[in-house]
Amino acid sequence: MTLTSKARSSTSTSPRNCRKVGFCAYDLLRCQARNYCNMKLGGEIKEAYGKKTNGNVGLTMFMRRGARSFKNDSAVIEIFQRECNKVEGCSLMVAYSSNLSFCEQVKLMSMTDILVSPHGAQLTNMFLMDRNSSIMEFYPKGWLKNAGVGQYVYRWLASWAGMRYEGAWRDPDGDPCPYPEEDRRCMSIYKSGKIGYNKTYFTEWARNVLREVMTTRKVGALSKNSFGGCACS
Repeated sequence: MTLTSKARSSTSTSPRNCRKVGFCAYDLLRCQARNYCNMKLGGEIKEAYGKKTNGNVGLTMFMRRGARSFKNDSAVIEIFQRECNKVEGCSLMVAYSSNLSFCEQVKLMSMTDILVSPHGAQLTNMFLMDRNSSIMEFYPKGWLKNAGVGQYVYRWLASWAGMRYEGAWRDPDGDPCPYPEEDRRCMSIYKSGKIGYNKTYFTEWARNVLREVMTTRKVGALSKNSFGGCACS
């Protein structure tokens, strides 16, 4: 092999190699952030209903206030709490992104295996979870037809960081738009909309994701504090 061919092989930009480099980049960020934030949790992080279990599955509801928040936080929390209670070792945590420092967010994500959150900037924190963790995303009415490709940014981020994107729920109900439904002017109304809930759908979705995580955990594909073999330096 010539020097040129060696150089080419060592800097290959095949999709597989690029994906591995991307994973390692996020692994490094995650590892360094955890090392930097070696401190206790604080801020507005609480166990639902004041209880915490030392379980092996952390289900975190990362909530918002204002635009793209849930219309009824308590009802949505209750649905996920009920399904979490059915799984041995499942611990439900509820946090509001606006009340957490950087290190509190790092700590919270390090405890999270399943992230339940509306569409919004707080989902950027997903890369601080271990690889293969799961994301469940929620949208208000109107985003699918009017928001453009940017609405998929967290689905892409999940793929880049080695996470499992479990899909999205899009609220079919919301504030009416005076223009035709696909008119881009409707986005000025929909972008700040709030998100309702579907008890039957959320229950089944939560149950399936929890079952999937527990099944994968049993075969050893998931492990806490795993960085996929990438160096933390």
